[in-house]
Amino acid sequence: MRKYDSYKDSGIEWVGQIPENWNVNALKRVVKIKITDGPHETPTFIDEGVPFISAEAIKDSRIDFNYCRGYISKDLDNLYSKKCKPKVEDIFIVKSGSTTGKIAIVEEQKDFNIWSPLALVRLQNFYHPKYFYYLLQSTIFQDQVKVFWSFGTQPNIGMNVLERLFICFPTKNEQTAIAQYLDSKTKAIDKKANLLEKKIGYYKELRKSIINETVTKGLDKSAALQENDLGFETPSTWSKKRLKDLGFLYSGLSGKSGDDFNQDDNPNNKGFIPFTNIANNTYLKKDHLGTVVVFDGEKQNKVKEGDIFFLMSSEGYEDIGKSAVLAENIDDTYLNSFCKGFRIKQKHCNPYFLNYLLLSDYYRQILIVEGKGFTRINLKMEKVNDFEVYLPKNLNEQSDIVSYLDHKTQTIDKIVGNIQNQITTLKELRKTLINDVVTGKIKVVE
Repeated sequence: MRKYDSYKDSGIEWVGQIPENWNVNALKRVVKIKITDGPHETPTFIDEGVPFISAEAIKDSRIDFNYCRGYISKDLDNLYSKKCKPKVEDIFIVKSGSTTGKIAIVEEQKDFNIWSPLALVRLQNFYHPKYFYYLLQSTIFQDQVKVFWSFGTQPNIGMNVLERLFICFPTKNEQTAIAQYLDSKTKAIDKKANLLEKKIGYYKELRKSIINETVTKGLDKSAALQENDLGFETPSTWSKKRLKDLGFLYSGLSGKSGDDFNQDDNPNNKGFIPFTNIANNTYLKKDHLGTVVVFDGEKQNKVKEGDIFFLMSSEGYEDIGKSAVLAENIDDTYLNSFCKGFRIKQKHCNPYFLNYLLLSDYYRQILIVEGKGFTRINLKMEKVNDFEVYLPKNLNEQSDIVSYLDHKTQTIDKIVGNIQNQITTLKELRKTLINDVVTGKIKVVE
């Protein structure tokens, strides 16, 4: 790894030393950036037209037009574009919301417009846009964003603050060389990461297909199948049940405000199962709990081993009705208010089998259709109670299927976890490389 011949103190604690010929200054004083906002109110969308981009479209430091917020008419685009029309090599910074500080660069000339959570940065000719694109992704810049952002309902950073953040930079020739070097290195890293992501996608599809096949057809390949009332085949010996025939639903926490959750050192703290624990897992993770203040004598429903939990409210259809099961007892633990618990009372139903069944594509699609709403999707309690399933009459057969699926899915999950660790290592390498190069710790030019 090459170093510069000499370094100097940047005068800024979080920057440290920089090469002798580099400069440090506030963003607004050295770049002469042009910052503009899009409209502050969501416009009327049409079926096709000019893409309207918001923070959700920034993926991996690029603009992904598949995630545009909608389309606006050309006339409306011309009205918004009077302030500034995005051009190739313009840089965007997310200045509010959960992704505050994220960076993207315009890589091709394309007609689109932006919404107010995005700020546009346009550099003058004596600076190299791609260098600043990498610089603004670096730890030294992003850490400043996190230090100075303010909080309302979500993080945000004002333009006057953003302009005062410090950056370090060499001459334009060296900026160009650094940008070319990082382009080459990051593309190679991204290519490896993308191949690994495709592998994960393959294993996730394999996992899903194994669950789909097993919870609808069983393990006995010679069993006679017949099409059921739900429109797919199951063994002829399996029986149809409504969920309310197998057990009962119960509610999550009630009467709680935001102040009751995740307090430090409150003696009345109890555990609660958050939304994400259900959304992300087949079996709930005991170490992924939050805390909530619950006083003695409160009438709240405690969770038990074997309970299945449903997501009853979600921002999109992907999560609505998603279930997860608790495979161990957890003392004094409750359920979040966006979910319902289901407790099996019928001795001839294995809760772990039922959960796998509910996670299969066949049953997920039926339940998703029952979700209603616009800004938020909700699932009614009676729809879950009346939900129909086909399952083996024999409890041992259900248990055998659970054992088989546990073995298969855990093997796949372990493989996926190992691949994800490789991706994480590559992303950390990418981040470290960018940070070291744009701060002069690594020299890329002679």
